[in-house]
Amino acid sequence: MSALSPPTMGPFGRFIELVDRFSLMLGVIAAWCVAIACGVSAINAIVRYALNIGSNAWLELQWYLFAVTVYFGAPALLKLNEHVRVDVLYGGRSPRTKAWIDLLGLIFFLMPFCITMILISRNFVHDSWMIKEMSSSEGGLIRWPVKILIPIGFGLLALQGVSEILKRIGYLSGRYNMDTHYEKPLQ
Repeated sequence: MSALSPPTMGPFGRFIELVDRFSLMLGVIAAWCVAIACGVSAINAIVRYALNIGSNAWLELQWYLFAVTVYFGAPALLKLNEHVRVDVLYGGRSPRTKAWIDLLGLIFFLMPFCITMILISRNFVHDSWMIKEMSSSEGGLIRWPVKILIPIGFGLLALQGVSEILKRIGYLSGRYNMDTHYEKPLQ
């Protein structure tokens, strides 16, 4: 997915390029978090069953890594065009119709949802930060770092959403060359 020429999209082309690159970098971080979570899980299981030593902090660390995976991986999946779609509406349509469906879905569903989640989670995160919330489990971790991932994650997803909206507008106006190929998931 590349712009036809940088001047065609102007500053929007540079914005798209920066956001896309950033989202892909977040995707790499998400992938590493999966690998680290698997390692933590394996080590935790070995230590727990072989040495009869356990810690809730290790279990919660896996949960935190999973949260990073989800919140950092979502913008990368959106950028890679690997997000969930309703195939009845999308499959078999022309590239131009797909771009319109994407554009409307991004504007009327993704963006309002991201903004709502950011607004709803603000007090949740603020309260956790103010009371220095800790896990209710013995030996657990502090909670605000994982909770702050909620507004950050939806903010990152919204940022990639803006990039995708600009791509669809550019494509529909003939100023951006976009890969519109969509492969229906296997059933």
